[in-house]
Amino acid sequence: MPEMRFVITWPDGQEESCYSPSLIIREFFTEGESYSVADFVDRSRRALTIASDRVEAKFGFACSSANDQLARIESAAVAFQNDADARVHCKTFIL
Repeated sequence: MPEMRFVITWPDGQEESCYSPSLIIREFFTEGESYSVADFVDRSRRALTIASDRVEAKFGFACSSANDQLARIESAAVAFQNDADARVHCKTFIL
């Protein structure tokens, strides 16, 4: 499976390189766009779940790296949940 990274910038300016075991991320995010934190978490959850399901369909087990990445995103997003104006910027994709 083609894996990829997607580089994001959190509302506090912290940049993070995120992992996906599938190119499905490109169907949920656009380079250069920003998303409300809640929308970003929701899109990440849907995309990384699909990616993990694809790994499971091919190899017989879920992708723990995709699940770990989702947990990291959900955890980091908590710091911004009370700021309705907070946005996550999708900087770039790395194949």
